[in-house]
Amino acid sequence: MKTKIIVSLFAAMLITGCEGTMPKLGDSGAKTVATGSAGGAAAQNASSQLEKCDKPLGTIAIVEETNQPWFPLFMSQYGLQSTVPVLRLIVQQSNCFVVVDRGRAMANMNTERDLQAKGELRNGSNYGKGQMVAADYSLSPTVTVNAKGTGGVGALAGGLLGPLGAVVAGSLKSNEASTMLLMVDNRSGIQLAAAEGSAKNWDMAGGLGMLGGLGGAAGGGFTNTPQGKVLVAAFMDSYNNIVKATRNYVAQDVQGGMGKGGKLKVN
Repeated sequence: MKTKIIVSLFAAMLITGCEGTMPKLGDSGAKTVATGSAGGAAAQNASSQLEKCDKPLGTIAIVEETNQPWFPLFMSQYGLQSTVPVLRLIVQQSNCFVVVDRGRAMANMNTERDLQAKGELRNGSNYGKGQMVAADYSLSPTVTVNAKGTGGVGALAGGLLGPLGAVVAGSLKSNEASTMLLMVDNRSGIQLAAAEGSAKNWDMAGGLGMLGGLGGAAGGGFTNTPQGKVLVAAFMDSYNNIVKATRNYVAQDVQGGMGKGGKLKVN
C-alpha cells in the first residue's frame, strides 16, 4: 500500500513538473514595470506610473556610454545586454519625445543606401539623401548604485515575531538601484536636464517558506526578484523626473552671451 502511494505521489510530481515548465504568454511575474508596447504616438498596456505628454517636445536618441566602468559590471553580473531597448520603449510610450535610432540599426540603414547607390534597389525605393530625421537631443543612461541583498530587518523581525525573528531576518533582503539620465541638446552641446531615479524592493524567500509550512502560505507572495527588474524601475523613475524637468524647463542665461567668457573673469 505504501509503495502505491509513493508511486502515485511521484507520478503527480512528474506531471506537475511538466505542467510547470510550460511557458505562459504575458505572465505578470516575468514583467518589469516597462510593460506593453508603443506604435507611433499610441501606447498599449503602458505602466500607470509612467509620465506621459500630449505632444512630443522633439526628437531624441538614446546614447549608451559602453566605455564607462559601470557597463561591463552591468552586463557580467546581471546578464543584461543594454539599457537602450527598454529606455526606447519607455520614451515612446510616454509620447514626450520621438525616438530616432543611432545604434546598430544605422548599419542596416547605411546598407540600404549603399545598395541604392550601386543601383541594386528597385526604382522608387527612395533611399536617396535627405530622408533621415535629425536627433534634437541625446539621452545618456548611467547606473550609479546597483545592489542585491543589501539589507535586513533583524531587530524589527525579532520584536514582532519573537523566536521566529531570526528566520525572517535571514530571509528578508532588499534590492536597490539608483540611475541617472542626462539630456543634452545636440546642436549646442548644452545639458538641458539631469535626473536621478531609484527603486527598491524586498525579497522574502527561504525563511518565509518555512513559515508557510508552519501555518499556511505565509511566504507565497514573495520571491527573489531579478536585479534587472529593479534597475528598469529605477530608470523609469529617472525618466519620469526628466519629463517633469523638461515640462518646467527655463533656459539658462549667461551674462555677455553663452560661451563668450562668462561672468567669472580671470585677471
